[in-house]
Amino acid sequence: MTVRRIVANLQATDPQAGRAFYGELLGLDLVMDHGWILTFASGEQAPAQVSIASQGGSGTPVPQLSIEVDNIDEIHAKAKLMGLEIVYDITDEPWGVRRFYVRDPFGTIVNILSHGKS
Repeated sequence: MTVRRIVANLQATDPQAGRAFYGELLGLDLVMDHGWILTFASGEQAPAQVSIASQGGSGTPVPQLSIEVDNIDEIHAKAKLMGLEIVYDITDEPWGVRRFYVRDPFGTIVNILSHGKS
């Protein structure tokens, strides 16, 4: 048996509210829209992963999603301009990631990160 992909499903009363966050902020493409469900994707291929954590590291809460990007500082600046709630400000962590937490329109804490400085 092979796990081919893992999809995060976030509950929302108005899925359309995700367009600005996942489409504009993160640059993901809208690949499916049935009204009651929107699916955003990138063209990148990545291994399927699930993380199980007792904390988010550095004393932070466990984020529900982690999204790795190649332009962390640009995304952070854009999130601030959009007036999004930064839950944990941009930080270079001792284990080699640069990251920040932002709350999406549905209340989900999203860990935006890059490995090494970008």
